[in-house]
Amino acid sequence: MDDQPITPHASPVFDADGNLTYVGDDGRRYVVGPIPEADESSVDRVMELLRSGNTLFNQIEALSSQWLERVTGAELDRRAALVLLLTTLETALEDEDPDQR
Repeated sequence: MDDQPITPHASPVFDADGNLTYVGDDGRRYVVGPIPEADESSVDRVMELLRSGNTLFNQIEALSSQWLERVTGAELDRRAALVLLLTTLETALEDEDPDQR
């Protein structure tokens, strides 16, 4: 099976079962998780925030792809570079001071 990440083709939505889902660029539906415990207006606000970030997310995805193309090669395969990118981003973003956001 292909180890490439699946890019969301559309913004996440809540399905009839209450799961947060998205359609990948491969045409398949992916379940992210159950609906958070919140009222409908709160869920609508969260979904609107997610949709408002689509353009920025697409830019991040494009830059990530460029970075992967630049650093992969004989010494570093794409999968290892992807793991490095994701873990580095996760670490950098988790270490942010919440008071500075």
